[in-house]
Amino acid sequence: LRRQPVPAAPARRSVTPPLDIPFRTLGAAFRDFAERHPRKTAVRAVDRGVSLDFAALLHAVERSAARMAAFGVKRNDRVAILSGECVEKLVLMFAAWRCGASACPFHTEIQTDHLRSILAAIRPALVARRADIDGPFAPGCPETVFRNLDETEGFFSLSADSSILPPPGREYGPEDEACVFATSGTTDRPKCVVWDHLGLWLCGLSTIDFTGMTAADRLLEYRTFSWLSPQIVTFMPFVQLGLSVFVADGFSRSRFFDWAREHRIIVAAGVPTVINMLLEDPVEAPPGHAPALRLMTASSAPLAPDNWRRFESRYGVRLLQFYGASEGGWLCGNRRDKRRVGTAGPPAKYMDLAIIDANGEPCPAGVPGEITIRGPQTAVATVSSDGVWQDRRAFRLTERTRIGDLGVMDGDGFVTVAGRVKDVILRGGVSIAPLEIDAAVMKHPMVSEAAAIGVPDPVWGEEIACYVVPAAGANAETILAHVEAALPGSRRPRRIVFVDFLPKNARGKVRREELRNMWAASAA
Repeated sequence: LRRQPVPAAPARRSVTPPLDIPFRTLGAAFRDFAERHPRKTAVRAVDRGVSLDFAALLHAVERSAARMAAFGVKRNDRVAILSGECVEKLVLMFAAWRCGASACPFHTEIQTDHLRSILAAIRPALVARRADIDGPFAPGCPETVFRNLDETEGFFSLSADSSILPPPGREYGPEDEACVFATSGTTDRPKCVVWDHLGLWLCGLSTIDFTGMTAADRLLEYRTFSWLSPQIVTFMPFVQLGLSVFVADGFSRSRFFDWAREHRIIVAAGVPTVINMLLEDPVEAPPGHAPALRLMTASSAPLAPDNWRRFESRYGVRLLQFYGASEGGWLCGNRRDKRRVGTAGPPAKYMDLAIIDANGEPCPAGVPGEITIRGPQTAVATVSSDGVWQDRRAFRLTERTRIGDLGVMDGDGFVTVAGRVKDVILRGGVSIAPLEIDAAVMKHPMVSEAAAIGVPDPVWGEEIACYVVPAAGANAETILAHVEAALPGSRRPRRIVFVDFLPKNARGKVRREELRNMWAASAA
């Protein structure tokens, strides 16, 4: 059940590397923030106008944690939180940590039977679900219903004695389990990854290293809390620094810059899909419309270099592309003072990353290979879609894990992700990474999006076809002429297929297997 490891290196002597910000628990951090600046905005819901300063957040988390403890939740238990994105979900995640338990946030867009199978596999001590969600989900497990923080009835209004909680700073340790996350979208049966507190802490420190965040920053987050990425982009720096977080129910193209202006947002989370939306249907946001907004992140999927440049030119907001994985958190990231358009940046500070060849040997600079990881900033376990656990603690510090991506590192240490190993096109025995073709095709103004795949060919084994979401006036002949000039002969698509949209997963990554199925169906 375990992935086949590549040759191991000698074990490290210490699990915990030197830390820029010393590790501390959420209880200790929140008590400190509430004492030093109790009236500073901690969390604000931009859609609802609900706002918690650090004194109010501490109170809400303490009361909620005490309610969980009254249900019997204790250190090393798991609390499943079922809800769409809201302040209450965030408070309950923090409350689980305050009890010493693992927070397991799941979005209810996951199919009901899949969600039930996840809960059966992780065996939570408590399920907390929003009142508008029907249950039960985990027979034999206590379930509680929650509503809004300000309502007079429900979970948050019940009295609770916080004296039953562990003292702040002693509720958990760095190697205790912190979270369980689902890793796929709404239709596939998900697998899960399990993280300890140290791994999340290191990921948060990597985000701070990438962005230069400080306690004075104001962050906008609109993605589902059930993904790893928002946790390590936004919520871990929040716990580490005590900055202010502004959350939205989801992304809104029309309201994005208004949110940024009204709330003086300094850093906004981002994904390539959002960036592409703001380019394809631009918002009339003149320079200076959101003067505080200095930085927007881009992760979860590759960002086309031309779109990167176009976005910065149009909106005057600096973009930083990061590269992560469910099992490794941040693998690479461009820094505020060290970046290169079109790359994922250098390896993350706390990540042991290597690009290896077919024999498991490190590739020289400029030579593509498979990306591998190891170290304490990696998941401690995975749970398969069939509910089978794989404990990674025994080998994650010593053995390299292949994460399924191809990449190349240049002489300056910047990594370019070339695509998934399973998506490599084998033409005449030569391996071709599809992302290189995607980027070349997308440079043409007639192309909004592009995704290349390998299709069966009697001579070459596989030939290259490219699915294209066309812009106005597009025609295949012009695009083919463009790629003839832009790519070597062995890497040129022979067919252009127009589609209304590219199939993607919930994180915005193109599902090339569906394109291959579409090709096979059309050829049948």
